[in-house]
Amino acid sequence: MRFDGLTSGERLRSPLAAVVAAAILALSSTGCEAKVSGAPGDPAPSIRGSEAPESPSGATAFAGLADRIAHATNDAAANGATISVAVLDRTTKQLLSSGNDQLAAIASVAKLFIADDVLSRGSAGDGALSPADRKALDSMLRSSDDGAAETFWAARGGDMITAVAARYRLTSTVPPGDGLWWNTISSASDLVHYYDRLLDGSGGLPGDRAEIIVDDLAGSTATGADGYPQRFGIPDALYAEPVAVKQGWMCCMDGSSWMHLSTGIIGADRRYVMVIESLQPADDATARDTITQAVKTMFPAGRI
Repeated sequence: MRFDGLTSGERLRSPLAAVVAAAILALSSTGCEAKVSGAPGDPAPSIRGSEAPESPSGATAFAGLADRIAHATNDAAANGATISVAVLDRTTKQLLSSGNDQLAAIASVAKLFIADDVLSRGSAGDGALSPADRKALDSMLRSSDDGAAETFWAARGGDMITAVAARYRLTSTVPPGDGLWWNTISSASDLVHYYDRLLDGSGGLPGDRAEIIVDDLAGSTATGADGYPQRFGIPDALYAEPVAVKQGWMCCMDGSSWMHLSTGIIGADRRYVMVIESLQPADDATARDTITQAVKTMFPAGRI
């Protein structure tokens, strides 16, 4: 599909997305203080590895990270980009963030919620998927296939988002006001909690079905079904870690700004979850480089 000359992954803003974009751009671009609560191309070990290396303590792993988040945020602002970051240590429950937890239309990251709802119900309401639906779901998550998302969305629409938000206790996640799945609204903190609760089972999706989502995200393709590069952010910057990611991108916010969203699970032991969003009035390649560099600034060794 194409929209006014843009591929489907390059969505033009809706009125709802425009409101969100305006709110984001109204934020100060002078940087923010990180807050605390509670070699590229080399193959990384499997995220399902049964003999995962022992993880460092939360204090060691996050040492200096608050300062690096602030540094990355200020560097991005100097290039005209506004970023929002949240990183969770699932063992210690320590959450580090940029303190900028704005609501935003999450583009293709909404496919996580679509997949979760589909897997909770199955093709006939019995939890099982037909071979065709399973193939479409895999493509939707691995290659961000918009056609598959459209097909699933047509059956239940915004009720999918409402149901998942309720099961996962997501307080900022709501269906799109215009009925377009890519304008589903969420926040960095909600997305971090979604991943955490998907992994520990508290979101209500049975473990075997949660594994389908994680396995698909671990098999994320280098380019999306529409040809858009989707290794920006977490995958390219955390090259020394196994990752399972869902990416999102959308243009043109506020007329010229690109939104990129990189989310996922990090580490062979699935200890960490990260979400980073960037909004920048630049071309797509520059905007991708900005979000990737932000993650590199936070984790210069390519790992947590």
